[in-house]
Amino acid sequence: MGRSSYYDPEFETVAVKIVAGEFFATGEDVAISTLLGSCVAVCLYDIELGIGGMNHFMLPELAGEGGTEFCSGACDLNSKSCARYGSCAMRRLLQQLELLGANRKRLAAKIFGAGRVMDSSTDIGGHNAAFAVDYLKKHGIPIIASDLGECCPRKVMFFPKTGRALVKRMRALRAGRH
Repeated sequence: MGRSSYYDPEFETVAVKIVAGEFFATGEDVAISTLLGSCVAVCLYDIELGIGGMNHFMLPELAGEGGTEFCSGACDLNSKSCARYGSCAMRRLLQQLELLGANRKRLAAKIFGAGRVMDSSTDIGGHNAAFAVDYLKKHGIPIIASDLGECCPRKVMFFPKTGRALVKRMRALRAGRH
C-alpha cells in the first residue's frame, strides 16, 4: 500500500489515516480516515470500478504575488505541502485516480468539513466549502453527499471500494460552542 495503515476494530478493516495536506487513492478494499475542523475532505470514487480516494485541504488556493494562483509552477506538484491547498489537492487526487484507472465521467463526490471551529471574522471553512463545491461543479463531478459547516469538528471514514462514507460529529472544543 506504500503508506502506514492500521487495523480499525470498529469497522473491522484496514484503514489509512490522512492529515491536512495529504491525499490517498486506492483500488484496494481499505478505509481512509481523517479528522476535520475548518479543513475540507473531498472523497471521490469511480462508481463502476471501486477506485476512490480522499484529500484533506486547509485553504482553497495558494496566494501568489498577483493574487490567487492555481496549482501551477508556484505550487510544485512534487511538493508534499502542495496538497494543503484545494486547487492542488483536487488536481493531485484526480490525477492519482486516473492513474489507477478511474474515469472522470464516472466519478461521484462526497464532501465534508468546513466547520467554523474558531471565533474569527474570516470563515475559513466556508471558503473551503465554497471552493470544493465550485471546483466539482466546474469539472462536472456530481456531489452526492455532504456534511459541511456549522461549528463542529468531524471524523470521516471513507470506503473507496463502495463509496460509503461515515461522519461522526465531535463535540465543539470551545466554551459556548456545542
